[in-house]
Amino acid sequence: MKKFLAMLLALVMVLSLAACGGDKAEEPAQSGEPVTTEPAEETGAEVKVGLICVHDENSGYDAAHIEGLKTACAELGIPDSQIVMKYNIPEDETCQDTAVDLAEQGCNIIFSDSYGHQMHMQAVAEEYPDVTFVACTGDMAANSGLANFKNMFPYTYESRYVSGIVAGMKLKELMDAGKVSDPYIGYVGAFPYAEVVCGYTAFLLGIRSIVPEAHMDVQYTNSWYDPVAEGNVADALMAKGCVIIGQHADSTGAPSAVQAAKDSGKEVYSVGYNIDMLSVAPTAALTSAQNNWSVLYKATLEKLIAGEEIPTDFATGAKDGAVMISALGESCAEGTQEAVDAAWAGIKDGSLKVFDTSTFTCQPASDGSYQVDGDGHVTSAFGLDTNGDWVNDAGEAIVDGAFQESVLRSAPYFALRIDGITELNNN
Repeated sequence: MKKFLAMLLALVMVLSLAACGGDKAEEPAQSGEPVTTEPAEETGAEVKVGLICVHDENSGYDAAHIEGLKTACAELGIPDSQIVMKYNIPEDETCQDTAVDLAEQGCNIIFSDSYGHQMHMQAVAEEYPDVTFVACTGDMAANSGLANFKNMFPYTYESRYVSGIVAGMKLKELMDAGKVSDPYIGYVGAFPYAEVVCGYTAFLLGIRSIVPEAHMDVQYTNSWYDPVAEGNVADALMAKGCVIIGQHADSTGAPSAVQAAKDSGKEVYSVGYNIDMLSVAPTAALTSAQNNWSVLYKATLEKLIAGEEIPTDFATGAKDGAVMISALGESCAEGTQEAVDAAWAGIKDGSLKVFDTSTFTCQPASDGSYQVDGDGHVTSAFGLDTNGDWVNDAGEAIVDGAFQESVLRSAPYFALRIDGITELNNN
């Protein structure tokens, strides 16, 4: 009986080994085909990602985040089933509750896409030290003392500047043709934050590289996304004589208003933000400044997957393909593409400094956040606010004659009001 059991056990072992070997066996390669071995699992397959959006895909800004994260995850082998999106989350305690929910669902990393989310993200980061929280944009991570709380944002000012060159080329064409005598620009801004100020200043500096005498009025909607208000502000600026309308607002409201005005016979044009506006302004839209969020999401997720330290502040721009402009519209001036290509080349090789202090002047700062010489050129400027009073008081931002944006931290901190830009009263 014992002999029989021993023989039976030996037979079972042989069959088991054969079965195991069968699991690993490769099919014979066809003639000329290399033998390949599949990895044990997809890269990043175990990572679960959460994204908190202040609006949804109807907002160009949120749509860019959604697309960027999905693209990054696809490239890293993170399946759609491992991505949890939360839409229309306001900048209040709702964000905190949402971040907790995502952490409880098992997300390894949670992103939020609006500045006002960050304080709530920080609060939850304290409760869940094993989860990484990334606020895009934000400026609190560096001083939080938390290893799992991060900020990131692209060099949007670079694409703003290049979109300004597109506008400047059109403005020059109109002036050369005698269709426009006053190089008057309008800008629809969301809030008077540094992120918006930085962007509209870069936009005007791009225009002034072509038309030095250009000047601009900025009017705020006090909302990131309000199509009606954005359209109304665009109408008000055009009524004042603005011939090109830029924007830092998240809807198609302003470009749609410009297209309507153009269709009525006005010589007006639009430069958008986040998305290509040609679908709503086919003859009025010149281009849009855009962010390629997939670059930042992918770089961050790669570090998470590899177990590497994620930078507390992460920012990058044209050199890594993180910013761009949309396709040029049919109304763009001749030679615009060549001017755009030259600008991108200069930004990438460092020969073009967007905030070159020789290209703009400021009135003396009453709050001490920057210093100017007798001609109004900035000689020194702080880039960081250390006490929360919204006035920069530390960190030298002027290096080699240029303001270094998004270097001291990822979130924009250029808040200088340069000559030639007027902020209008919203009342």
